[in-house]
Amino acid sequence: MRQVIAAAALRAPLWQDNPQGAFRLFAGFYEGFPSLVIDAYADTLLLFDYSERGDISLASLEHLAATICEQIRPFQTAFVKRRNHPDQALRRGKPLFGESHTTTIEEHSIRYRVDVTMNQDAGFYLDTRLLRTWLKANCAPKRVLNTFAYTGSLGIVAIAGGAARVVQTDRNRAFLNAAKTSYSLNGFPINKADFITGDFFRVISELKSQALFDCVILDPPIFSQTSGGIVNTLDEYHRLVNKIRPLVAHEGHLVLINNAVFLSGSDFMITIQDMCADGYLTLKTTIPIPEDITGYAQTIQTAPPVDPAPFNHSTKIAILTVERKDQRTV
Repeated sequence: MRQVIAAAALRAPLWQDNPQGAFRLFAGFYEGFPSLVIDAYADTLLLFDYSERGDISLASLEHLAATICEQIRPFQTAFVKRRNHPDQALRRGKPLFGESHTTTIEEHSIRYRVDVTMNQDAGFYLDTRLLRTWLKANCAPKRVLNTFAYTGSLGIVAIAGGAARVVQTDRNRAFLNAAKTSYSLNGFPINKADFITGDFFRVISELKSQALFDCVILDPPIFSQTSGGIVNTLDEYHRLVNKIRPLVAHEGHLVLINNAVFLSGSDFMITIQDMCADGYLTLKTTIPIPEDITGYAQTIQTAPPVDPAPFNHSTKIAILTVERKDQRTV
Protein backbone atom coordinates (compact mmCIF):
# COMPACT_ATOMS: atom_id res chain seq x y z
CA MET A 1 0.00 0.00 0.00
CA ARG A 2 2.72 2.47 1.01
CA GLN A 3 4.69 2.02 -2.21
CA VAL A 4 1.55 2.53 -4.30
CA ILE A 5 0.65 5.78 -2.55
CA ALA A 6 4.24 7.06 -2.79
CA ALA A 7 4.39 6.30 -6.50
CA ALA A 8 1.00 7.87 -7.16
CA ALA A 9 1.99 11.02 -5.29
CA LEU A 10 4.83 11.61 -7.78
CA ARG A 11 2.24 11.91 -10.54
CA ALA A 12 0.43 14.82 -8.87
CA PRO A 13 1.87 17.50 -11.22
CA LEU A 14 0.39 15.63 -14.20
CA TRP A 15 -3.24 16.00 -13.21
CA GLN A 16 -2.70 19.38 -11.61
CA ASP A 17 -1.75 20.58 -15.09
CA ASN A 18 -4.54 18.61 -16.76
CA PRO A 19 -7.29 17.35 -14.41
CA GLN A 20 -9.22 15.92 -17.38
CA GLY A 21 -6.23 13.97 -18.65
CA ALA A 22 -5.32 10.28 -18.49
CA PHE A 23 -2.22 9.10 -16.60
CA ARG A 24 -0.72 6.05 -14.90
CA LEU A 25 -0.68 6.32 -11.12
CA PHE A 26 1.15 3.06 -10.47
CA ALA A 27 3.17 0.97 -12.94
CA GLY A 28 3.27 -2.22 -10.93
CA PHE A 29 5.36 -4.14 -13.45
CA TYR A 30 8.25 -1.80 -12.68
CA GLU A 31 7.35 -0.32 -9.30
CA GLY A 32 7.35 -3.51 -7.26
CA PHE A 33 3.89 -5.11 -7.60
CA PRO A 34 3.63 -6.73 -11.06
CA SER A 35 0.03 -7.87 -10.52
CA LEU A 36 -1.28 -4.32 -10.27
CA VAL A 37 -1.50 -1.30 -12.58
CA ILE A 38 -3.52 1.80 -11.70
CA ASP A 39 -4.61 4.46 -14.19
CA ALA A 40 -6.53 7.70 -13.86
CA TYR A 41 -8.94 8.73 -16.62
CA ALA A 42 -10.14 12.19 -15.56
CA ASP A 43 -12.34 11.45 -12.52
CA THR A 44 -12.38 7.65 -13.03
CA LEU A 45 -9.86 5.36 -11.34
CA LEU A 46 -8.96 2.09 -13.06
CA LEU A 47 -7.27 -0.74 -11.17
CA PHE A 48 -5.94 -3.54 -13.38
CA ASP A 49 -5.52 -6.91 -11.68
CA TYR A 50 -2.90 -8.90 -13.62
CA SER A 51 -2.65 -11.75 -11.11
CA GLU A 52 -2.62 -15.20 -12.67
CA ARG A 53 -6.31 -15.85 -12.07
CA GLY A 54 -7.46 -12.29 -11.48
CA ASP A 55 -7.98 -12.90 -7.79
CA ILE A 56 -6.58 -9.95 -5.85
CA SER A 57 -9.23 -9.64 -3.14
CA LEU A 58 -12.03 -7.18 -3.76
CA ALA A 59 -11.65 -5.87 -0.22
CA SER A 60 -7.97 -5.05 -0.83
CA LEU A 61 -8.76 -3.21 -4.05
CA GLU A 62 -11.62 -1.27 -2.47
CA HIS A 63 -9.37 -0.26 0.42
CA LEU A 64 -6.61 0.80 -1.97
CA ALA A 65 -8.99 2.85 -4.11
CA ALA A 66 -10.43 4.55 -1.02
CA THR A 67 -6.92 5.38 0.23
CA ILE A 68 -5.96 6.90 -3.13
CA CYS A 69 -9.10 9.04 -3.05
CA GLU A 70 -8.33 10.14 0.50
CA GLN A 71 -4.60 10.80 0.19
CA ILE A 72 -3.91 11.49 -3.50
CA ARG A 73 -6.95 12.72 -5.40
CA PRO A 74 -10.72 12.27 -5.07
CA PHE A 75 -12.22 10.16 -7.84
CA GLN A 76 -15.92 9.90 -8.61
CA THR A 77 -15.76 6.32 -9.86
CA ALA A 78 -13.43 3.32 -9.59
CA PHE A 79 -13.35 0.12 -11.64
CA VAL A 80 -11.33 -3.05 -11.39
CA LYS A 81 -10.38 -4.99 -14.52
CA ARG A 82 -9.42 -8.63 -13.97
CA ARG A 83 -7.14 -9.03 -16.99
CA ASN A 84 -6.65 -12.81 -16.69
CA HIS A 85 -10.10 -13.78 -15.45
CA PRO A 86 -12.11 -16.22 -17.62
CA ASP A 87 -15.22 -14.03 -17.28
CA GLN A 88 -15.11 -11.44 -20.06
CA ALA A 89 -17.35 -9.07 -18.09
CA LEU A 90 -14.78 -8.97 -15.28
CA ARG A 91 -11.98 -8.41 -17.79
CA ARG A 92 -13.89 -5.39 -19.08
CA GLY A 93 -14.47 -3.92 -15.66
CA LYS A 94 -16.48 -4.15 -12.45
CA PRO A 95 -17.36 -1.01 -10.46
CA LEU A 96 -15.79 -0.64 -7.03
CA PHE A 97 -17.73 2.54 -6.31
CA GLY A 98 -19.61 5.20 -8.25
CA GLU A 99 -22.35 4.80 -10.83
CA SER A 100 -21.07 6.47 -14.00
CA HIS A 101 -17.58 6.59 -15.44
CA THR A 102 -15.64 9.15 -17.45
CA THR A 103 -16.55 9.23 -21.13
CA THR A 104 -14.19 12.00 -22.25
CA ILE A 105 -10.56 12.79 -21.49
CA GLU A 106 -8.39 15.63 -22.75
CA GLU A 107 -4.78 15.77 -23.92
CA HIS A 108 -2.97 18.54 -25.81
CA SER A 109 -6.30 20.44 -25.74
CA ILE A 110 -7.84 17.60 -27.76
CA ARG A 111 -10.84 15.66 -26.48
CA TYR A 112 -11.09 11.89 -26.80
CA ARG A 113 -14.04 9.59 -26.31
CA VAL A 114 -13.24 6.79 -23.86
CA ASP A 115 -15.29 3.88 -22.57
CA VAL A 116 -13.50 2.16 -19.71
CA THR A 117 -15.67 -0.97 -20.09
CA MET A 118 -15.55 -1.24 -23.89
CA ASN A 119 -12.54 -3.53 -23.92
CA GLN A 120 -10.05 -5.12 -21.53
CA ASP A 121 -8.12 -1.83 -21.56
CA ALA A 122 -9.68 1.64 -21.61
CA GLY A 123 -9.61 2.36 -25.35
CA PHE A 124 -6.80 4.91 -25.11
CA TYR A 125 -3.10 4.06 -24.92
CA LEU A 126 -1.20 6.10 -22.35
CA ASP A 127 2.26 4.99 -23.46
CA THR A 128 2.05 6.81 -26.81
CA ARG A 129 1.46 10.26 -25.26
CA LEU A 130 4.81 11.68 -26.42
CA LEU A 131 4.24 10.25 -29.90
CA ARG A 132 0.98 12.20 -30.00
CA THR A 133 3.01 15.28 -29.11
CA TRP A 134 5.31 14.58 -32.07
CA LEU A 135 2.44 13.92 -34.46
CA LYS A 136 0.66 17.13 -33.52
CA ALA A 137 3.84 19.07 -34.30
CA ASN A 138 4.76 17.27 -37.53
CA CYS A 139 1.63 16.46 -39.54
CA ALA A 140 0.72 19.76 -41.21
CA PRO A 141 -0.36 19.66 -44.02
CA LYS A 142 0.29 15.97 -44.59
CA ARG A 143 -1.72 12.96 -45.66
CA VAL A 144 -1.69 10.41 -42.83
CA LEU A 145 -2.55 6.72 -42.69
CA ASN A 146 -3.15 5.22 -39.25
CA THR A 147 -3.14 1.41 -39.39
CA PHE A 148 -4.33 -0.80 -36.54
CA ALA A 149 -5.93 2.48 -35.50
CA TYR A 150 -7.98 1.13 -32.58
CA THR A 151 -9.97 4.17 -31.35
CA GLY A 152 -7.94 6.48 -33.55
CA SER A 153 -6.05 8.70 -31.11
CA LEU A 154 -2.90 8.90 -33.25
CA GLY A 155 -4.91 9.94 -36.28
CA ILE A 156 -7.02 12.38 -34.28
CA VAL A 157 -3.97 14.25 -33.00
CA ALA A 158 -2.64 14.39 -36.57
CA ILE A 159 -5.84 16.19 -37.62
CA ALA A 160 -5.47 18.57 -34.69
CA GLY A 161 -1.93 19.27 -35.90
CA GLY A 162 -3.14 20.32 -39.34
CA ALA A 163 -3.05 17.11 -41.40
CA ALA A 164 -4.72 17.53 -44.77
CA ARG A 165 -6.23 14.05 -44.62
CA VAL A 166 -6.19 11.16 -42.15
CA VAL A 167 -7.28 7.63 -43.03
CA GLN A 168 -8.01 5.37 -40.06
CA THR A 169 -8.24 1.61 -40.50
CA ASP A 170 -9.00 -1.19 -38.06
CA ARG A 171 -10.74 -4.56 -38.12
CA ASN A 172 -13.24 -3.52 -35.45
CA ARG A 173 -15.98 -1.12 -36.52
CA ALA A 174 -16.88 -0.30 -32.89
CA PHE A 175 -13.40 1.10 -32.30
CA LEU A 176 -13.60 3.29 -35.40
CA ASN A 177 -17.04 4.48 -34.31
CA ALA A 178 -15.42 5.62 -31.05
CA ALA A 179 -12.90 7.53 -33.18
CA LYS A 180 -15.78 9.25 -35.00
CA THR A 181 -17.21 10.32 -31.67
CA SER A 182 -13.87 11.91 -30.82
CA TYR A 183 -13.97 13.74 -34.14
CA SER A 184 -17.36 15.15 -33.21
CA LEU A 185 -16.14 16.19 -29.75
CA ASN A 186 -13.48 18.31 -31.45
CA GLY A 187 -15.58 19.61 -34.31
CA PHE A 188 -13.60 17.67 -36.93
CA PRO A 189 -15.50 16.76 -40.11
CA ILE A 190 -16.23 13.07 -40.59
CA ASN A 191 -15.57 11.67 -44.05
CA LYS A 192 -16.87 8.10 -44.00
CA ALA A 193 -14.40 7.07 -46.72
CA ASP A 194 -11.54 7.84 -44.31
CA PHE A 195 -12.70 5.16 -41.84
CA ILE A 196 -11.94 1.75 -43.29
CA THR A 197 -13.05 -1.37 -41.44
CA GLY A 198 -11.18 -4.46 -42.55
CA ASP A 199 -8.24 -6.78 -42.32
CA PHE A 200 -4.89 -4.99 -42.44
CA PHE A 201 -3.52 -7.04 -45.32
CA ARG A 202 -6.59 -6.57 -47.50
CA VAL A 203 -6.88 -2.85 -46.77
CA ILE A 204 -3.21 -2.19 -47.48
CA SER A 205 -3.42 -4.03 -50.80
CA GLU A 206 -6.41 -1.94 -51.84
CA LEU A 207 -4.83 1.35 -50.78
CA LYS A 208 -1.69 0.71 -52.85
CA SER A 209 -3.66 1.41 -56.01
CA GLN A 210 -5.26 4.58 -54.62
CA ALA A 211 -2.91 6.96 -52.82
CA LEU A 212 0.41 7.71 -51.18
CA PHE A 213 0.69 9.09 -47.67
CA ASP A 214 3.21 11.49 -46.16
CA CYS A 215 3.03 9.73 -42.80
CA VAL A 216 2.10 6.11 -42.17
CA ILE A 217 1.65 4.79 -38.62
CA LEU A 218 2.19 1.09 -37.94
CA ASP A 219 0.99 0.06 -34.47
CA PRO A 220 0.10 -3.64 -34.67
CA PRO A 221 -0.86 -6.05 -31.88
CA ILE A 222 1.91 -8.35 -30.69
CA PHE A 223 0.36 -11.32 -32.51
CA SER A 224 -2.73 -12.01 -34.57
CA GLN A 225 -3.70 -14.26 -37.44
CA THR A 226 -6.40 -13.73 -40.04
CA SER A 227 -7.19 -15.18 -43.45
CA GLY A 228 -5.15 -12.29 -44.87
CA GLY A 229 -1.92 -13.00 -43.01
CA ILE A 230 -0.04 -13.21 -39.72
CA VAL A 231 1.00 -10.32 -37.50
CA ASN A 232 4.04 -11.24 -35.41
CA THR A 233 5.87 -8.26 -33.96
CA LEU A 234 8.36 -10.41 -32.06
CA ASP A 235 9.88 -12.26 -35.01
CA GLU A 236 8.52 -10.79 -38.25
CA TYR A 237 7.93 -7.09 -37.76
CA HIS A 238 9.96 -6.30 -40.89
CA ARG A 239 7.36 -8.13 -43.01
CA LEU A 240 4.68 -5.68 -41.90
CA VAL A 241 6.98 -2.78 -42.73
CA ASN A 242 7.62 -4.20 -46.19
CA LYS A 243 3.86 -4.47 -46.73
CA ILE A 244 3.20 -0.86 -45.85
CA ARG A 245 6.38 0.82 -47.10
CA PRO A 246 5.11 1.27 -50.70
CA LEU A 247 2.34 3.53 -49.38
CA VAL A 248 4.78 6.15 -48.04
CA ALA A 249 5.43 9.15 -50.26
CA HIS A 250 8.93 10.40 -51.04
CA GLU A 251 10.55 11.93 -47.94
CA GLY A 252 7.54 10.84 -45.92
CA HIS A 253 7.62 9.36 -42.45
CA LEU A 254 7.05 5.82 -41.30
CA VAL A 255 6.09 5.66 -37.61
CA LEU A 256 6.93 2.24 -36.15
CA ILE A 257 5.56 1.03 -32.82
CA ASN A 258 6.54 -2.36 -31.44
CA ASN A 259 4.97 -3.51 -28.17
CA ALA A 260 6.56 -6.97 -27.97
CA VAL A 261 7.64 -7.26 -24.33
CA PHE A 262 10.18 -10.00 -25.05
CA LEU A 263 11.81 -8.21 -27.98
CA SER A 264 14.87 -6.36 -26.73
CA GLY A 265 15.53 -2.81 -27.82
CA SER A 266 18.85 -3.82 -29.37
CA ASP A 267 17.15 -6.54 -31.45
CA PHE A 268 14.53 -4.08 -32.66
CA MET A 269 17.29 -1.64 -33.58
CA ILE A 270 19.02 -4.39 -35.56
CA THR A 271 15.77 -4.92 -37.48
CA ILE A 272 15.58 -1.19 -38.20
CA GLN A 273 19.23 -1.02 -39.27
CA ASP A 274 18.73 -3.99 -41.59
CA MET A 275 15.73 -2.27 -43.18
CA CYS A 276 17.76 0.93 -43.58
CA ALA A 277 20.73 -0.84 -45.15
CA ASP A 278 19.60 -0.19 -48.74
CA GLY A 279 19.68 3.57 -48.13
CA TYR A 280 15.99 4.17 -48.82
CA LEU A 281 14.99 4.22 -45.17
CA THR A 282 16.69 6.41 -42.56
CA LEU A 283 16.12 6.46 -38.82
CA LYS A 284 14.97 9.99 -38.02
CA THR A 285 14.33 9.73 -34.28
CA THR A 286 13.00 7.58 -31.47
CA ILE A 287 10.22 8.57 -29.10
CA PRO A 288 10.48 7.78 -25.37
CA ILE A 289 7.68 6.57 -23.13
CA PRO A 290 6.51 8.93 -20.34
CA GLU A 291 7.81 8.42 -16.80
CA ASP A 292 4.39 7.70 -15.33
CA ILE A 293 4.38 4.58 -17.54
CA THR A 294 7.99 3.50 -17.00
CA GLY A 295 8.16 4.38 -13.31
CA TYR A 296 10.40 7.05 -11.80
CA ALA A 297 14.06 6.67 -10.86
CA GLN A 298 13.17 6.53 -7.17
CA THR A 299 10.26 4.09 -7.60
CA ILE A 300 11.53 1.50 -10.08
CA GLN A 301 12.14 -1.81 -8.34
CA THR A 302 11.88 -4.36 -11.14
CA ALA A 303 13.73 -4.62 -14.44
CA PRO A 304 11.74 -5.47 -17.58
CA PRO A 305 11.93 -9.07 -18.86
CA VAL A 306 14.43 -8.00 -21.55
CA ASP A 307 16.49 -4.84 -21.84
CA PRO A 308 14.61 -2.22 -23.93
CA ALA A 309 17.72 -0.01 -24.42
CA PRO A 310 18.28 2.15 -26.39
CA PHE A 311 14.52 2.59 -25.86
CA ASN A 312 13.25 3.23 -22.33
CA HIS A 313 10.32 0.78 -22.34
CA SER A 314 9.09 -2.37 -24.04
CA THR A 315 6.88 -0.08 -26.16
CA LYS A 316 9.50 0.89 -28.71
CA ILE A 317 8.75 3.80 -31.05
CA ALA A 318 10.93 4.78 -34.02
CA ILE A 319 10.30 7.23 -36.83
CA LEU A 320 11.88 6.58 -40.20
CA THR A 321 12.20 8.81 -43.26
CA VAL A 322 11.41 7.15 -46.59
CA GLU A 323 13.10 7.82 -49.91
CA ARG A 324 11.35 6.33 -52.90
CA LYS A 325 13.40 4.70 -55.65
CA ASP A 326 11.26 6.35 -58.32
CA GLN A 327 12.17 9.78 -56.88
CA ARG A 328 15.87 9.31 -56.29
CA THR A 329 18.09 11.45 -58.47
CA VAL A 330 21.28 9.95 -59.87
